Formats: sequence, structure tokens, C-alpha cells
Amino acid sequence: MSNNIIYDAIVVGSGISGGWAAKELTEKGLSVLVLERGRPVEHVKDYVTEHKGIWDFKYRNLPERELYDKEYYVQKHNHAFSELTRHYFNNDLKNPYDYNEKKPFYWLRGDVEGGRSLTWGRQVYRFSDLDFTANSKDNHGVDWPIRYDDIKEWYSHVEKFIGVSGQAENLPQLPDSEFLPPMQFTKIEKVMKKRIEEHFDDRMMTIGRCAILTQAHNGRAPCHYCGPCHRGCMTGSYFSSQSSTLPAAKRTGNLTIRTHSVVEKLSYNPATKKVDGVCIIDANSHEKITFSSKLVFLCASTVGSTQLLLNSRSESFPNGLANNSGVLGHYLMDHTIGIAAMGVMPGNEEDYHYGNRPNGTYIPRFKNLDKQQTSFLRGYGYQGWGMRMDWRSIHADKKGFGKDFKEEMQQPGPWGVGLIGFGECLPRFENHMRLSDTKVDSYGIPQVEFHFEWSKNELDMREDIAKEGKAMLEACGATDITTSTHIHPGGGAIHEMGTARMGHDPKTSVLNKYNQCHDVANLFVTDGSCMTSASCVNPSLTYMALTARAVDYAVKQFAKEFC
Repeated sequence: MSNNIIYDAIVVGSGISGGWAAKELTEKGLSVLVLERGRPVEHVKDYVTEHKGIWDFKYRNLPERELYDKEYYVQKHNHAFSELTRHYFNNDLKNPYDYNEKKPFYWLRGDVEGGRSLTWGRQVYRFSDLDFTANSKDNHGVDWPIRYDDIKEWYSHVEKFIGVSGQAENLPQLPDSEFLPPMQFTKIEKVMKKRIEEHFDDRMMTIGRCAILTQAHNGRAPCHYCGPCHRGCMTGSYFSSQSSTLPAAKRTGNLTIRTHSVVEKLSYNPATKKVDGVCIIDANSHEKITFSSKLVFLCASTVGSTQLLLNSRSESFPNGLANNSGVLGHYLMDHTIGIAAMGVMPGNEEDYHYGNRPNGTYIPRFKNLDKQQTSFLRGYGYQGWGMRMDWRSIHADKKGFGKDFKEEMQQPGPWGVGLIGFGECLPRFENHMRLSDTKVDSYGIPQVEFHFEWSKNELDMREDIAKEGKAMLEACGATDITTSTHIHPGGGAIHEMGTARMGHDPKTSVLNKYNQCHDVANLFVTDGSCMTSASCVNPSLTYMALTARAVDYAVKQFAKEFC
């Protein structure tokens, strides 16, 4: 069935990128339809567990193991997944992909309006020209078609709207943002910063840069450090589609959101060389409906958008829409992530940290900046913490009973410190996703399968991450230091990207420098699939900036069609 309304633009997905596409398009006067496969979530009203106690849940928020193993066997690996947030996540039994337990790749995904913007970690860092030139310098992947100066103003545009707290440091490898006041270090983090910078002349520690407000901003209240961010934020203190971009789009009167809409494929017209239809399956009725628009923005996540393109086969594109290059689905990347080092910092026990600060510390990349220093290419950074330990760390095995025992259990322990390493992954053709030849989901859409392995470069880097993490904690005076070189499987950082990359040459890339498909003029892809390399910093800020930039270009290019 075809819908008779022709929209100016259709946006597939309502998460971080989709929300930004909707906001920017509607504010420029376009009529926009957002298609979201998940259920609706209303800001404030539907954050039903935000301030519930664990005693309100059947097993005190402990996992229902049989249920998780049967229906959430992938999502249970997400750090934000629990009984408090399960209602935001995909049910792996109902909506599966071809999961290989022996060689796992975690596709960690939401199944609600707003997507993973409701549960993300909110760390936001700009890429630098160290990142945008990396591929061309070491001959991995293809050269980015943009440089920092091309996106700088769009970073600012996004940051001024979402609100980013942080400290300016004037580092070339980590450009400063448009900052709200920074969150404060704990007492022991101040000690760590001082000692690290005294012992090492090539590194420094700053407070994390995060999309969480430290003062009132754009009608949203500052964070009050209550703690349960990933359950939803009634005050709108952290950035999400629900608290920020979708309300802005709704205020224009130009937005229509249709949830429970599983996009099956895009229809391509060879005469016009454009997409002329977005074909959905209603998740409740299974009715098939086609919507039409002049522009289409794919923001369904790296895997979701690539799956959709691969499934949109036609005589013109037998291997997937906009895939004349043959690289669609390839060069899949993620960040290596894992605790590098942890320890105990003696002293300063007269101090305590304030509230539940939703942020940590950050040590920016310091390896292979101006010259090659290591056997591995690229580099890494650390996100860390310094907090007083509680009974779960120091009294978990302690025996006792009664008033005195309870009071003792409530006393804080020493300061615990830790560093989590985030390493860059090289873009490699052999790391890819494809459509299964034999398995389909409940809507008849071919399931996704992954072929992904960490290379020697990532493994060698991980060894260095642990070594340097230990050295820094030793310099801080920490004791009882433990280290780890463990790497989560691909997808574990929830930073999957790169399967529909930008590039100069249509023969080796899917998108041009404005996120426009080389092969399909009215189709733009602005989620993580567009990334040409991964950097070692959290990528969401770059997705948002690229989306705003692409909308500005698209509206100008197609201005005559909107008259």
C-alpha cells in the first residue's frame, strides 16, 4: 500500500543522528517523516524506573538468568542493560541476527523511539586532523574527504545546542569544544592528575567531556548527580533525542513520527536515479506501506542502515543500493575497550566524593602524535575514575549481624582508582557485515551476520594500554594494582562504524564529503556507517556534526524542489 502524502524528507531512525536530522530539516521548513522501528517513548512520562529502588523489583535488579539467556543473549552484554532498563532494549529472540557464539560480534541496540540516545554514555569529543589524515598517512582504508576545518563550525553548532561540560586544554590532538563549566575532580583525582603530569611530560589528565548540563541550558535543568542516567532523565539534564532534538523538531509543526515502522527496503527509480519510496512493515499489523519523499536520510545506526541498503537490491544495484563501489558492509570498526589497570590509593580518607557524578576523567592520546613511536599504528586514550570504595568492594565476604555490623558496612573504604583504555581499530576490508543467505527475521528480512576479528595492531596496542595504565597508577602511588589486556568482542564498545564510508572516489567509497551517496543523489547516510576511520575518541559528537552539515548541504542542493 502506498501513502498519498509526499514528504520533503524521510528520516529513518530517531536516535542521536536521526534526532538531529529531524531537528535540522524541520527548522529549515521541510515537512519530515521520522520512521522508527521501536515503540514510542514520551519524555518524562515513560521513564518509569528512573527513581525506583532495586527493592521494587522481583530479584532486587539481579538478572533473570533464564530470561536473559533466552531472549536477551546479546543485549545482556551492554553495560547499561538490567531489569531497570530492559524495556529500552531489543529482544534478541523476537528480533534476531545471525549471532555466532564462537566468534561473537555484539549488536547492542535499542528498540524504542530515541534509540540508544536514552542509554548512551554521553562522552563527547571532537576528532582532530590527527584522525582525519590518519588513513592517508599510513595507507589504511581511504582518505577522509574532509578535514577538521570542514566540520569545526558544525561541532560548535551541535555543542551550543546539546550543552557540553568540560575543560579547555588547547591540545592539537583533542580540539576544545564550546564548553559549559566542567564537573569537578574528586580529591583523589586531583592527586592523580598532579602526579601523572609530574612523572610524564607527554600526557595529562582532564575531566571527561560530556553532554550533561552543569548549568541551565536551552530550557533544560542542570544535573543534580542523582545517578541513574541510563534509566531516562526527567530533568533533561543529559542530551537525548527525547529531551532535545525531537522536541525542537516538533515545535516547528513540520514533524511526523511513525513508530513501530520496520523499514524493509528503499525503492530506486533508474529513470531519475533517485530513491522514490521507503517501504516499511508495520510492526503490529505486518501491513506493508510505502512512503515517498524528495530526500531520504538514513540514521538507523551503522548496522541498521547498512542492512537496509544491502536489502534494497534492484537491477540497477544487484549488490545493494548505492553499492557500485562494492565496499558497502566492509571496513567495519569498533573501539577496543577494557579495564587497563585498577588500584587502591591510600590516604585522603577524610574526604569523600559528592553525589553520583555522571562522568569520569580523561587522559587524551599521547602515543604516535608527531612521529611513529610504537610497533602499532594509531593510538588510544583512557577514561577513568577515582571514587571511595563501598561495601561491595571491601566487605562483600564479611560475616556479621546486627546494628554494629550494619554500621560498619556503611563506612566508606579507601579510594579506588581505575583506567579504561579505548583503542583505535584500523579499517580493514575483511571486517564486514553481510546478509544471511538462509536466515530471515520475523518480518522476512534477511538477518545480518558479522565477520570481525581484532588485528595484531589492536592486540599489540592493548598490551601497551595495560602497561602504560599500570605505570601511571604506580606513579600516582596506588597499591594492589591489577592490569588486564582483555578486549571485549567487536561491538562491545557500542561504537560500531564504517560500513558505508565517506571518500573522494566513488569507486572506493559509498558517500561523498557531504554524506551524500555517490550513486543516489537524494540519499544521505549520517550515522556511524559513514565513518572512514575510527579515531580513539567516542564518535557520537562527530555523527551529530556530520548530520547537521549534511542537512545544510542537502537543503541548499535541492532548494528548488521544496518551493
